[in-house]
Amino acid sequence: MKAIVQRVTKASVSVDGELVSEIKRGLCIFLGISKDDKIEDVNYMAQKVLSIRLFDDEDEKRWMKSVKDLSLELLCISQFTLYHTWKGNKPDFRQAMPTEDSKKLYQAFLERVKTLHKPELVKDGIFGAMMSVQIVNDGPVTVEVISPKDKQSDCKTEINQNGRQ
Repeated sequence: MKAIVQRVTKASVSVDGELVSEIKRGLCIFLGISKDDKIEDVNYMAQKVLSIRLFDDEDEKRWMKSVKDLSLELLCISQFTLYHTWKGNKPDFRQAMPTEDSKKLYQAFLERVKTLHKPELVKDGIFGAMMSVQIVNDGPVTVEVISPKDKQSDCKTEINQNGRQ
């Protein structure tokens, strides 16, 4: 499972010109679900996006507070295109989980985030729809979060074992 997380001052999602959801200060999360993801990835990702410290504290000390610490909003958007490879210049999405299965895991992710946070602060788009997303990125701050079993995390572990960071 992979998430692109952006710290925002506001964000909204529309479908066919109609506003679906909007948030003020908080995080906009684009969530990609791979064909190998399981409920453990959902639990990890929900906990991680709520606990990463991307906000300043009261003394303007950077990277001290999470969205959960500050009771801020989240806008979650499913994005299968995060799991792509390239076939020449054309994207190939075979690493993404098929629609019906990924919809179940995406809904489980939303429910887990709502359980761990305040449900009224968690918004989302429409699964599978072509959406227009407007984001005012704050900073800009954009980070990638990958569930541990992913290859990139394995590379990081290998580097750390070799004494490099």
